[in-house]
This record gives sequence, structure tokens and C-alpha cells, in this order.
Amino acid sequence: MAILEARALNKIYSVDHQKIIVLNDISLSVEPGEFLVVTGSSGSGKTTLLTLLSGLDKPTSGRVFIDQQDITGASEDDLAPLRNRMIGFVFQAFHLIPSMSALENIMFPAELQGLGDAEAKARQLLERVGLSGRADNLPSRLSGGEKQRVSLCRAMINDPKLIFADEPTGNLDSRNGRIVFSQLVEMKNEHGATLIVVTHNAEIASAADRVLVLKDGRLVP
Repeated sequence: MAILEARALNKIYSVDHQKIIVLNDISLSVEPGEFLVVTGSSGSGKTTLLTLLSGLDKPTSGRVFIDQQDITGASEDDLAPLRNRMIGFVFQAFHLIPSMSALENIMFPAELQGLGDAEAKARQLLERVGLSGRADNLPSRLSGGEKQRVSLCRAMINDPKLIFADEPTGNLDSRNGRIVFSQLVEMKNEHGATLIVVTHNAEIASAADRVLVLKDGRLVP
């Protein structure tokens, strides 16, 4: 059974009375535990597809199913706990909360779930990525690579079934990019999660189980 399915997704914006088709009739199915890469040139619709698949945005038409549940028409009140329970996000821009320490940023999704062992799990994850000595640092005191490793820990703390990563190495130099990507794949495998990555990076794409190419809003056959 697919962990994620999209059926005939379309995303259309209206600008100055003109229709801009960002995604055109996208259908796909992702198996549990799969590592899928979505690639394509800038403007091809990659990030838009990721936001639709994860429920961060809604399609103009079509349907999205996560773990057999149709999320297309779900309200934000229904989607928020589903995302927090089942989905981990890793963004290019990190999106850490500036006023929270590394440890607190990681704990935050677990605390929303009401997990009593949030701090212990967060410290374990920090140790797992080699940042146990940075637990009390604010994001402003972390390097780009360290911020992304904290972001990775935050994504994993609720043991998600699905991990969405949007250009996870895009803001990093090649060395830190390789470290983050390696840790992302290792943790995905350890947790038995499904990983969907949007990237331009050929090295990341070459490691995937499957690569989908978008061009002008359509999947290339």
C-alpha cells in the first residue's frame, strides 16, 4: 500500500487575469520506505509539488492521500496534528525559531504531541549528529551546517513516516552538504521512513531509489 499518492494534481494561479499553470496533471505513488528525488530546472514546479504532497498548500484540482487518508479537503486544524505526527520537514532555509536553543527547537514538535520524553529524545538526536555540545546554543550561534543538522533532528523527533526535504543542502558548502545528506539518509533508514527530496544536486539524485523529473509543470516520461 502506498504511503503517499497524488492523483491528477493541478496548480493554477491567476495573475493579471492570466492563468499560470504551475503543475499540470501530476499523478504519482510512493511506497513505504522509498527514497524519491524530484528534480528539474528552476521554475519547473518542484517546490510547489512538495507543498501539495505535504499538505502545506492545496491543489487547484486533484487529490492527495497520505497513508490512505485523503488530505485534499482537510482543514488546517485537521492537517496540523497529522503533519506533526506523521511528517518531518527539512527546509533549505532551516526555519529554526531564533529565540529557542538548538535543544528547544528539536523538542518543540514533540512537546506539541505531548511526549514526556521530548528532552531525552532531543539530546539523543543531537548526539547522533555530533552536536551534543551545542544543545544550549541559539541558532544565531550555529553555523549553516549545524543549523541544518538541528533541523534534521527536529524533523526526526516524532519518528515520522514521511520526510519532505526541500533542497536540504542548498545553503551549505559541499563538505557540510555531504555530511547533512549522509545523516539524513542514515536516519531515514534507521527509522524506516519514506524520504522525498527536491534537489538540483546530482549526487543526491544518484543515491535515490527513484528520480522524477519535472519540466514546465509536467512529469517527464
